Amino acid sequence: MTVHGSCHCGKTKFELTHPPAETTACTCSYCAKSGALWAYYPPEAFKLLTAEGDRGLYLWNSRMVEHYFCPGCGMTTYGVSPVFVDFKPDPEKKQIAVNARLLDDVDIGVIPVTVIDGKNLW
Repeated sequence: MTVHGSCHCGKTKFELTHPPAETTACTCSYCAKSGALWAYYPPEAFKLLTAEGDRGLYLWNSRMVEHYFCPGCGMTTYGVSPVFVDFKPDPEKKQIAVNARLLDDVDIGVIPVTVIDGKNLW
């Protein structure tokens, strides 16, 4: 079942091959301030429907995680990061973290949320 998502103004649009089975709430400074609930996908399950030039990019600290946002409305939309194994990044494997709050026709209130203590882990 294809799932669609978009930012508030609709400039950034994407689709996923399936709805999320779970989400993650991270307590690091970026995630806490953005309020995102992250749903993780392999790159092949994510399709950006917006031209790559029509997105904003924020790189922080280690610059290892690409945080994308809509330059129109400012919504945090998705990120690209290495897959973490035992809290260590594997730079050879990438994952897409989608802000599940932006998904259309998905009741995120019934999806389990795991809290990650990013404030103290990284």
